[in-house]
Amino acid sequence: QVRLVESGGGLVQAGGSLRLSCAASGSVFSINVMGWYRRTPEKQRELVATITRGGWTNYADAVKGRFTITRDNAQNTVYLQMNSLKPEDTAVYYCNAAYTTRALTSSNDWGQGTQVTVSS
Repeated sequence: QVRLVESGGGLVQAGGSLRLSCAASGSVFSINVMGWYRRTPEKQRELVATITRGGWTNYADAVKGRFTITRDNAQNTVYLQMNSLKPEDTAVYYCNAAYTTRALTSSNDWGQGTQVTVSS
């Protein structure tokens, strides 16, 4: 099992920036894909961005050009730099890790979520 601890959420004005961090810990074979998802009361949880261990990234259309996901494999930490924030980015942001266990099975875990609020 992987424990994910998120930080960096908060309140920011439209046009501002925030940086989210997610540190993973646990005894696993490898952490493969890490990513960020978000959920609002009106929507189901949706993909924001993912990054593979090798650095391949994938972004939701709504955040392309504004958000950047990066990863430090040595520290098992993933970051989400969010620029040009809009009120519609307001959500609870969740970190996710897809990993291979020591038994060589696949699994994934979620963080507890961090609130991002963008005021207009």
